[in-house]
Amino acid sequence: MFGWLKNILTQTVAGKGDSRAIVARQRMVRATFDTAYTTTQNRRHWAHADFLSANAAARPDVRRVIRNRARYEVANNSYARGMILTLANDVIGTGPRLQMLLSQYSDGENDGGKNVNGLIEREFAAWAKAVDLPGKLRTMRMSRAQDGEAFGLLHTNMALDHPVKLDLKLIECDQVSTPMMSLPTPTFVDGIVLDQAGNPVQYHVLKYHPGDFLHTMPLKYDTIPAAFVIHWFRKDRPGQSRGLPDIMPALPLFAQLRRYTLAVISAAESAANIAIFMKTSAPPGGEAADVPPNSTMEFEPNMAVFGPEGWEPSQIKAEQPATTYEMAKREFLNEIARCLNMPYNIAAGNSAGYNYSSGRLDHQTYYKSIRVEQAHLEAVALDRILCAWLEEAVRVFDIDLPDVGELSRMPHQWFWDGHEHVDPAKEANAQTQRLASNTTTLATEFARQGKDWETELRQRAREVALMKELGLPIEVAKPNLEPATPAEPQDKQDEEDAGDNPQRKPKAA
Repeated sequence: MFGWLKNILTQTVAGKGDSRAIVARQRMVRATFDTAYTTTQNRRHWAHADFLSANAAARPDVRRVIRNRARYEVANNSYARGMILTLANDVIGTGPRLQMLLSQYSDGENDGGKNVNGLIEREFAAWAKAVDLPGKLRTMRMSRAQDGEAFGLLHTNMALDHPVKLDLKLIECDQVSTPMMSLPTPTFVDGIVLDQAGNPVQYHVLKYHPGDFLHTMPLKYDTIPAAFVIHWFRKDRPGQSRGLPDIMPALPLFAQLRRYTLAVISAAESAANIAIFMKTSAPPGGEAADVPPNSTMEFEPNMAVFGPEGWEPSQIKAEQPATTYEMAKREFLNEIARCLNMPYNIAAGNSAGYNYSSGRLDHQTYYKSIRVEQAHLEAVALDRILCAWLEEAVRVFDIDLPDVGELSRMPHQWFWDGHEHVDPAKEANAQTQRLASNTTTLATEFARQGKDWETELRQRAREVALMKELGLPIEVAKPNLEPATPAEPQDKQDEEDAGDNPQRKPKAA
């Protein structure tokens, strides 16, 4: 009970050497987990670990250094550039497609023949093409990968070739900053003004980019309401207000991969060059010719050259790690692509060694990550863009819709490009079985391909009607619905798929 008093008294009466030992023992962490102990072996590894908050750790100067390094790597490393381009193409593709689901406008009878659902969908698609919305979304995805965040400003563009003059202007995250203020507060974080609940209220946008030649007035900035700003980033920690690059954990690996490649090239060049080292076994003062140290001698290929008397030539052998280069490079790319949830064959652009089963398995995590990002983009950007577009479109096209304040809750959905399968025949059989067993719907199956099921069925009905009118035969190929026999398990199928490629072994069950 009085142990604390005893410790104080012990420190008071103890000698100088004893008191230091007691203080050292008191400062020792009484941890119950191995990872909480600091030893001589792990001291350097955990030297930079801190307890800073999310906004304090990602302060402006830190983000600037990481951002500049990520941009440099993407600009000079073909793998980094290819991964980011592939990621933007897979997440955004040809762009999102809108489908309105207003029940009171489901046909042309209740809306006076205007077909409001179809009108909104057509005009929004035309507007998206006029402002190049798919291209801007792809740029935003690339910026989020290398810069950590992407910003877009909703503004009026009278030069736009569409009745709706709403436009999306992209700016780099460097411009969202407040000069002369660097320390984050509960209501302010580097260019973002927050309310008491942590919601963005205003954004401070510099007049010019800090790295631009026109940036002569660094203290000038515009204050833009949060309703007109699209801020897309991944929030990794609670309370985080600014984003960090997606490829940030892989930046040291990119540098090591380039160093390893250059080392292999240097070894190959040394092996290809002819380098000869002259040595002699003659004793000092012997009969060997007098050759100055570090002297060189040129000779042409395919020519016999006689060296100095008493000297023996030997060629320098450069070691070439050709047997481990491919393996090391594969492991580097595997680890680099992991922070993007990207499989190796997509990151490397090489599917050698993949069969159907392993390809499908490795792509499941990647496709799930893409669906998560698309859903996040819909909530952060697309729904807000649609709401702002409808506020202007209802006046331009004289559409009778619910109150403008409820536009954000109007039923709708977004369609994205579908993903092609490795084996279309096997996927078609699986799709037919799902429909036959009522475990899926046509809407779900068409949505996986990025298509609207109503539009596709109406188009198919018109095609069938025209074929009947022209007297053309209507033949529908039926997929094979026979289940796999027990004599042909999946392991055997994997072996057959990998038969043409002995480098890829079937995965164990």
